[in-house]
Amino acid sequence: MRYDFDHSPIGSMITGTMNHVTAHRGKKLQIMPISLTGPLTVRKVEAKADFNTLITFPWQVYKNDPNWVPPLLSMLREHYDPKHSPAWEYLTGEFYIAWRGDQPVGTIAAFVNQRHNDYWDENMGFFGAFEVFDDQEATDALLQTAADYVQGHGCSALRGPFTFSTNGECGILVDGFDDPPVVMYTYTPRYYPRLFENAPGFAQVMDLYAYRITFQNALRAEKLDKIYRITERNNERRGITIRSGDPKNMQAEFALVKKIYNNAWNRNWGFVPFSDRELDVLAAELGQYIHSRMLLIAELAGDPVAFILALPDMNQALHAAYARPGKPEVISLLQTLWHWKIRSKITRLRIMLMGIEKPYRNIGIDAALFVEALKTSEEMGWHAADGGWVLDNNDSMNQLAHALNGDHYKTWRIYQRSF
Repeated sequence: MRYDFDHSPIGSMITGTMNHVTAHRGKKLQIMPISLTGPLTVRKVEAKADFNTLITFPWQVYKNDPNWVPPLLSMLREHYDPKHSPAWEYLTGEFYIAWRGDQPVGTIAAFVNQRHNDYWDENMGFFGAFEVFDDQEATDALLQTAADYVQGHGCSALRGPFTFSTNGECGILVDGFDDPPVVMYTYTPRYYPRLFENAPGFAQVMDLYAYRITFQNALRAEKLDKIYRITERNNERRGITIRSGDPKNMQAEFALVKKIYNNAWNRNWGFVPFSDRELDVLAAELGQYIHSRMLLIAELAGDPVAFILALPDMNQALHAAYARPGKPEVISLLQTLWHWKIRSKITRLRIMLMGIEKPYRNIGIDAALFVEALKTSEEMGWHAADGGWVLDNNDSMNQLAHALNGDHYKTWRIYQRSF
């Protein structure tokens, strides 16, 4: 990448005119009408002004969508910036913007994930950071630009969207548009599936599911009492114990989670192991929100072999704060804190990560973790949890979610084009 950006600290603001997103200090965000007619061009992001357009463009796409949860600009900026994001230590790529005249109408990142290709022995190219108006021509042009880029780097196919791996945001939403997404879920407009279905050469390659699980519905599950009894007996017979994370040593617990996760997921579709720096950044970003009791570690004869990690749905607080260009981020942060700690709007958890090392699967550890998670969340006053993303070919996890009366309420889709 051949551009260089300034990095604003938390509480800083973007100033100046940014391609019809006006964001001056103290002024309300104004979004000008966008024309979907006129000649189309796709240009590489090379200047600071282009980068500002890239990260503020989603506010134009979702300006009338009550279910979109806007991110903090500082976090989005660092996530996209190669100098700050740990993902860009092993990615090679470019960002592009589609324009009609001087109006942006879409964005995309085209990149090669060398860790993925080395791990899977593939020549796969990827795209992400994909946002676009309901404009098929712009969609096709952006996807073709990404295809040209990865083909130029020796790739045999283009897959996405990923921003920027399976450890980040994945897919486009194809079902479940009627409520805001939980933390770190992808949310996209209803017209995106149609755009991809009509894009030349693209086909569905994988679906990801989310389940809504409530303690009340789980209690009504016909097999729940049986699951509890069998789980308890199985734990005693096999020597399975479940413990909470150590609140005084969470950094070591995160390292343990990384080890189990990378071992457990090592051949799951699309998986790329966490790098050390990715884990450090994830721990720094989410550690303040994770309660040690919602990190559950399963041990077999004293050896850690599995875990489940949940965190409060901070998107409920972020949605209320509604960060945006031109609004001082310190105000968004204070409002988020208010809606989290003072007048909490958070009513649910996201079961964010789970892993069981292969030699210890199919012996009841998954049920033991879920049972303990249900009991713990109820004790802490949480009455609902979201479990995802579950691959559509992960039969054991899909069956367990159904056994707990989980509601399959959202689906995301990954697309691929072979050359």
